[in-house]
Amino acid sequence: MQDVVLILTVIGEDRPGLVERIATTISAHSGNWLESSLAHLAGKFAGIVEISVPPDRSRALRAALSVLPGLRIAIEESVADLEIRHGKRLTLSVIGHDRIGIVRDISLVLARHKLNVEALSTFTASAPMCAELLFHAEADLEARGEFDESALKRDLERISDELMVDIALDTVSDRRTPPALTVEVGG
Repeated sequence: MQDVVLILTVIGEDRPGLVERIATTISAHSGNWLESSLAHLAGKFAGIVEISVPPDRSRALRAALSVLPGLRIAIEESVADLEIRHGKRLTLSVIGHDRIGIVRDISLVLARHKLNVEALSTFTASAPMCAELLFHAEADLEARGEFDESALKRDLERISDELMVDIALDTVSDRRTPPALTVEVGG
């Protein structure tokens, strides 16, 4: 029988040992930690974790995770993603002076072109040689079916000028290999 795939969203006050408690609980119930993204955000520990667990251990694991002290854990069951994706893979990088609305404006363009955001990572950091904050974003995208790459590049160039950010769009042949083509837009 195929394992059950669970997606955990976790939040709590950040302190040492939280990841160990989650990992120990998962392992004690024959669970396998597959993928995760964990971070310290504004004094909180927050993350998302994908695990697989034998069907006969799923209920006990859910119960054990729900009583871990100091953590709120939401658990969703998922169907294992066994389909091979055939869409075009892209990566998007953004850097510019931080301001309200950057993610909204860029995500509107991506949605208009029917691009699926598979991963998004953002952060702010001080700019070199000054105290201004720079916004950084990296996104893994998938274009399913037909899409107009030149129209996407035009829209990204337009928004790059409006937002005063640099946007780089890369076409990737495989997630584990370096970009096959790099196209700089904006500037």
